[in-house]
Amino acid sequence: MKFGETFTEYMQTHQERFMEKCCYVEYKRLKKVLKSCRRCRAVKDSSNDDNGEEDELSLFCQCESCPVCDQMFFSELMKEASDIAGCFSSRVRRLIQFHVHSGMQRYVTFLRQCFASPQQATAQECRMLIEYAMMNAVAMRKILKKYDKVHGSDNGRKFKSKMRAEHMEILQSPWLIELGAFYMNFNESNGGSSGGILNPFYFDLSATEPIMTLILPDSVKLEYNLTCAICLELVFNPYALSCGHLFCKSCACSAASVMIFQGLKAANPDSKCPVCREVGVYSNAVHMMELDLLLKKDCNEYWKKRLAAERAETVKQSKIYWSLQTKYMVGY
Repeated sequence: MKFGETFTEYMQTHQERFMEKCCYVEYKRLKKVLKSCRRCRAVKDSSNDDNGEEDELSLFCQCESCPVCDQMFFSELMKEASDIAGCFSSRVRRLIQFHVHSGMQRYVTFLRQCFASPQQATAQECRMLIEYAMMNAVAMRKILKKYDKVHGSDNGRKFKSKMRAEHMEILQSPWLIELGAFYMNFNESNGGSSGGILNPFYFDLSATEPIMTLILPDSVKLEYNLTCAICLELVFNPYALSCGHLFCKSCACSAASVMIFQGLKAANPDSKCPVCREVGVYSNAVHMMELDLLLKKDCNEYWKKRLAAERAETVKQSKIYWSLQTKYMVGY
């Protein structure tokens, strides 16, 4: 079965239960946009009439862009990519609330779900979110590949790079790592029963570098490195900056020149990511609580050691901070 048919079947299956309030890649319509490209059709017709000039026409198509496709295709695809990333992050955030909340928040969330078979509903939502991310990512990859094939250009590849630079690619979202960690935590809390979820994530801490792997359709693998780029150790109390890079909280605070107890939101807006040097990435940093919970279970001794070290450093920084504040207020 071709991917277009598979994607259409997926949409029809999940439209009522899940996709009704979510955005998705308009794969079928975007294919029609490519087919309706008059300029490329004229080039194709000319090449059929004169096979001797096929190489020359192919070169011509590579040198110039297509105004019809460029205006309709890329503008709509960018909007869809932005909407998909926003929809995915909000749904994952809502899904993991019950796991990460405590006290009254956890009780209220439980009451909201208690009449809908919480475990079964959570398992179904998790499975649908995994499929949602993978199917839209594959649809995006295939439609961009088709664009380059039709036009004999590399504009589709450049557009994909642009999406990554603007943090709109769903497979680069830190919420996808959180979803993978959530699945493993949820599976373990239910005695190894995944509720029918086919897990495409697996976790390997025995390798030289700790990684989380996501297996996409067509056996494509994506690896997410869980090593902090500052301390070069397995991340502890991890935060993902808005550029997508993952750090320990204490390391990120140090890079942003703020104290641990102040948090990353206290960082100067001009502070840069230590890896990519992008500005303004700390204010919307994502606290990877599910990933931290997973690491706590799998690397308990390491986690306890890092927790004690972070607490000691936090106390030390707090004493220095309040000592300076006292001297400033008192005057000596």
